[in-house]
Amino acid sequence: MNIEIRNNPITEIICDTLIISLFEEPNAITKTNDNHIDTLVREFLRDNPASGKYGEINMITILPFTSCKRILLLGLGKEADLTSDKIRHLSAIAIRSARKTHSKTVAAILYRTDTDKITPINIAKSMVEGTLLGNYQFLYYKTEQKDSKNIEKFTIINLNPSHQAQLEQAVVDATVIADSVNYARDLVNHPACYMTPSKLAASAIEMANQEKSIEVSVLNTQEMQQLGMGALLAVAQGSTEAPKLITLKYTGNKNSTDLIAYVGKGITFDSGGISLKPSNNMGEMKGDMAGAAAVLAAMQAIARLKPKTNLLAIIPCSENMPSGCALKPGDVIKSMSGYTIEIISTDAEGRLLLADAITYAKKLGATKIVDIATLTGACVVALGTITSGVITNNTAWCQQILSAAEQCGEKMWQLPAYDEYKEQIKSDIADLKNSGGRFAGAITAGLFIEKFTANTPWVHIDIAGTSDSASEKGYNVKGATGAPVRTLIQLAFNQDDL
Repeated sequence: MNIEIRNNPITEIICDTLIISLFEEPNAITKTNDNHIDTLVREFLRDNPASGKYGEINMITILPFTSCKRILLLGLGKEADLTSDKIRHLSAIAIRSARKTHSKTVAAILYRTDTDKITPINIAKSMVEGTLLGNYQFLYYKTEQKDSKNIEKFTIINLNPSHQAQLEQAVVDATVIADSVNYARDLVNHPACYMTPSKLAASAIEMANQEKSIEVSVLNTQEMQQLGMGALLAVAQGSTEAPKLITLKYTGNKNSTDLIAYVGKGITFDSGGISLKPSNNMGEMKGDMAGAAAVLAAMQAIARLKPKTNLLAIIPCSENMPSGCALKPGDVIKSMSGYTIEIISTDAEGRLLLADAITYAKKLGATKIVDIATLTGACVVALGTITSGVITNNTAWCQQILSAAEQCGEKMWQLPAYDEYKEQIKSDIADLKNSGGRFAGAITAGLFIEKFTANTPWVHIDIAGTSDSASEKGYNVKGATGAPVRTLIQLAFNQDDL
């Protein structure tokens, strides 16, 4: 979809569907400065006064002598309740409604509020993000009707010529961000027979070669053996698919020694290994690499938007499969850090990959770390599918991640990390064990990972509940959500202000 913002009169904008927004308050409708259209809308609202309620959609078919075929009235709800994230959700609802009419070209008037809570620039940015995220479709494997309902062009109409240059830049930036989220969604939505560790590594190389400002390297099995990555390799040994460890580096500030590492879990299929998962819904475990996808997509956006910070991405990739060669419950393995690990459950494998990946990130000079993983069902039980769980060893660093998440509407909640929980992952025969049991499972999984940070400021984000949506809701369509790509991008830019 081509996105643009123009400040032409409405009569010069030709489109199939024109989106006009209105608040719930009386007379709080965005005017078009076109007498014919404004009159049609006023007459419609006289008979349909509830059209401004949040998420309300109404269509008006208009006469041929106007510049658009139909009007879509979009209810914004109460003006005081409007937020950037609500704008994203509403824009997604509107664009899907327009798509159902087989519209090829859609325009929307940039509305404004009477308060300073949300600037026109933020409104435009949220409109673009919501539109692109809400219009997302994964049609890679469809053999019929791929292009039947594709919207080709979306135009935001700025009837107030002020801030036009800033608005144009906001639209460009928002397009980059949304495209990167959709890139992550694509990676996750592919089946595991396609998105193997090797394919994920190839995707990373392809992206880095296109963006130029990203350095990329991929470790193979032999190289990981030489580095002593016994935890990662133990997970991989049950599969015929070779593991990979992807490294991406972006240098935005050569004068700084700070290096933030984004570490993404890349289990491209998780059967549970010998501790086999139930067959029901096992196919969803193709998405156990959503953390890896989020990191890869965030680096794509960062390469295009160029924040003034230094970033390192570490993506350990493997399958977790049962076989005669697979890791077994009761085994003891040695990680790259030197710590030994007793295997309680082979289905607690993601933390093993992250252990070696974080050790490797520190070896490459990481001064702060964020790991992103679909790590535990326990986090879903605790927080549901709305909120990602967060654990940290550094309150100030954690607050930066939580602030970035709040800025872009991705919900996160910090979980407690009391020392008493660490008792659950102590082993009788090794330095620690990879599962602390059912109780506080999201917390003990995070604290297992913390062991390998060596006191480097670190935050763990568990996206087990938020990486996938079971149904269409706002800008999250059914399937992969792309969480928390936007938070990772925002976090990189927030370093400029520190």
